[in-house]
Parts: sequence; structure tokens; C-alpha cells
Amino acid sequence: MFLILVYLITDLCLGGELFDRICRKGNYYESDAANVVRTTLSAVSYLHDHGIVHRDLKPENLLFRTPAEDSDLLIADFGLSRIIDEESFHVLTTTCGTPGYMAPEIFQKSGHGKPVDIWAIGVITYFLLCGYTPFDRDSSVEEMQAIMTGDYSFEPPEYWEDVSDKAKDFIKGCLTVDPAKRLTAKQALAHPWLSKEEPVKAEADLLPNVRSNFNARRYFHSYSILTKDFPCCYRCDQGYQYHEKWCCHGWRI
Repeated sequence: MFLILVYLITDLCLGGELFDRICRKGNYYESDAANVVRTTLSAVSYLHDHGIVHRDLKPENLLFRTPAEDSDLLIADFGLSRIIDEESFHVLTTTCGTPGYMAPEIFQKSGHGKPVDIWAIGVITYFLLCGYTPFDRDSSVEEMQAIMTGDYSFEPPEYWEDVSDKAKDFIKGCLTVDPAKRLTAKQALAHPWLSKEEPVKAEADLLPNVRSNFNARRYFHSYSILTKDFPCCYRCDQGYQYHEKWCCHGWRI
């Protein structure tokens, strides 16, 4: 029996998280969000071409390599990623990820694969355009039910009136409950919203709404950790990740 050692060499990212940088900007437009999504999707498409599913895509795992304005954006945290063998019809069944970004088939335990990353891209895109996630609810159980039924809307109107129909259509294509009908990474990259051939039109500055919603959400979750005992099968204080067997803080599920 041979012992196989695998060494992972990763980039040192010193540029901080995506959303922190957005909130520090003087302005932020829909085209900026499209550029972020296009870059992220290109990386996801590369992973999928090589049979890798990330399974924990979220803004906190999108990091800049350096503090420079033109720094590369990188996908981090491959702790939940898996290599799948599509020729043997291999599907994943472990329930894992960050609840607000997890696809319905993960909760349903019906088997999942590459489409879960596209669902997460849809949630990230929604978040980038308004500052809150589409399935935010008062409890974790309600959030899970909303995800499994695809219950979201572009509300309230004042946060979405300056967002294009193409952006909304892109989100709908990613947040399709049936994974077989969901966009693939390549189809998503070819969507008109991400087309660089589209003429640049006058855009509204989304930053005021995005920043205020994001700061309110961050405060709410920090307050919730201190004052509420979330059901640990949905959230824990270590990044709100779902842990099927043991939480990293040692609580039994």
C-alpha cells in the first residue's frame, strides 16, 4: 500500500475581499458587477472543464491578489470542492456549503454536481446588484424552504429600478430550481448581460443602496451571532457554513 501525498500551492491574496473593496469605491455600476461575474464565471468554467465543483462560492471567497486597482480576482477556499467523474455518472450527496448560497438539490439530497456552482453565481450576482441575498428570511428554516422552491423577487422596487432586464434574466437563468434546466458555465458566459459587445449606456450609481444594505446585513448577522442560537444544522459562527457531521467549534449535529 502506497501513501500518496498531495501538496497544494496557492496564491497569497493581500488585496482583501471583493465586497469590502466595492464598499470603499467612490462609485459602483452594473457594468462593474458584470465584470466581476464574468471573471468569476471564467474561473468556474475552467474548473468545470476539469471536473471540479467548488461548492462554496460566495463573495467572501472572492479575493484580490494585491491591493492594486487592477489586481486579479481569485476564487479561494477549496475545502469543500470535489472532483467528479461524469463518465461514471458520479454525483455528490454530502450536504455542505453556506446556506444562503446552497442550491435546492443540496438540501433535497437528490445528488448534485456542477450546477450548484451556477446557482451560487446567481445568488452572488443578485447580491452584487443590491447588497442583500435573494433568500434572506427571518429563520434558517424559512430560508431553506425559499431556496428549495426558488421563492425570490426583485424587491423592493427602489433597489432594482436601475438594474437592467438583462441582468435580471441572467439571475433567473442561474436561479432555476431544476439543475437540468439551469444555465451551464459556458451558457452563462455567453449570456447577453456579460457580452462585451453591448454598447455602454448611461448607468446609475448602485453603490449607495448596495453599501447601506450590505452594512445593515453585516450588522444584523453579527448581532444574531451574539444574541441568537441558530440551529447548527444550518448556521454556525464559523462563516455560516453547513456542517453535516461536526461543526468546527465542536458542537454535535
